[in-house]
Amino acid sequence: MTTLACIDLFCGAGGLTHGLTSEGISVVAGIDVDPACRHPFESNNGARFIKEDVSQSKPAKLQTLFGHADIRILAGCAPCQPFSTYTQRYDTGRNPRWALLYDFARLAKGVRPDIVTMENVPTIKKHEVYGDFVAALRKLGYKVWYDVVDCSSYGLPQRRRRMVLLASRLGPIELIESTHARPMTVREAIGQLPAIAAGGSLTRDPLHAASKLSNLNLERIRASRPGGTWREWPKRLIAECHQHDTGRTYPSVYGRMVWDKPAPTLTTQFYGFGNGRFGHPEQDRAISLREGAILQGFPKAYSFVPDDGLIQFNVLGRMIGNAVPVTLGKVIGHSILQHLAIQSLMTGTKWKRDVACSPLVA
Repeated sequence: MTTLACIDLFCGAGGLTHGLTSEGISVVAGIDVDPACRHPFESNNGARFIKEDVSQSKPAKLQTLFGHADIRILAGCAPCQPFSTYTQRYDTGRNPRWALLYDFARLAKGVRPDIVTMENVPTIKKHEVYGDFVAALRKLGYKVWYDVVDCSSYGLPQRRRRMVLLASRLGPIELIESTHARPMTVREAIGQLPAIAAGGSLTRDPLHAASKLSNLNLERIRASRPGGTWREWPKRLIAECHQHDTGRTYPSVYGRMVWDKPAPTLTTQFYGFGNGRFGHPEQDRAISLREGAILQGFPKAYSFVPDDGLIQFNVLGRMIGNAVPVTLGKVIGHSILQHLAIQSLMTGTKWKRDVACSPLVA
């Protein structure tokens, strides 16, 4: 039987890994420089976490991690902040993190995995480094597919557009078609969670915790309606910076989510009411860390800190907001297995798992 193994570069809290393993792809290791990611990655996925800067990773080490697997998959999402719409400079020399995609290509060249997958923000295609990454894979003999996808069309309860790349040395590969005609809503995702107050948390789930609100921001959220903006507030509540002409171009802060629509794109500061449309649809608070994790596709019981661990909003917000949505990880995993099933039919290869008729479960 043919065996599969995957290594997840820039693995973070394990969103991509969890999606892949949920589909039946064995992830043998995740590599990330952030030590806070060790607990969520290892405790939820049964895979080894390696604290290491990917720029220092060596192909020989990855070869050892892959072991004797017949099909090797190299996956990852290089830190996306340098490529986001908030960053308008495209000179890779100014930010060393942009060069991490070159390290991804370096490892692909050294390891020659059978399949490569990468996820990032849509604006990455504006950067020279992305074109170089694609060109390097094609030069190595990979068939490359990439496109921008809206994760809500695959069942994620969030409007989140991402660039997804799939590359294979075995033959043409692409992402499966949309699986959901109707997006999942905020109500369907988090509507059953217990109510908590701003600054409060749930005893049996410490991650269901909401950040505190100042008296002024409490007044502001009480004056906000789902889907509305701060422009509808009484003038006394409007921030001084928004009263200037330049401030009027930022209507998507201090807003509430809408129950019967997907959530807006989550950032690493989704837990703050003033950082976007991250207000709860009806409770007077920003969404909790657990609610943010669920909107990113993580299971409700996904553990981000040990039982006695400290709940730090900035650390956990960064891990959750930066994660590859688990739902997208499942879609990528299913796409890979479907590709392998097609190749097995063409070559007569027997796989460890029968993937020819494996349905995608959202």
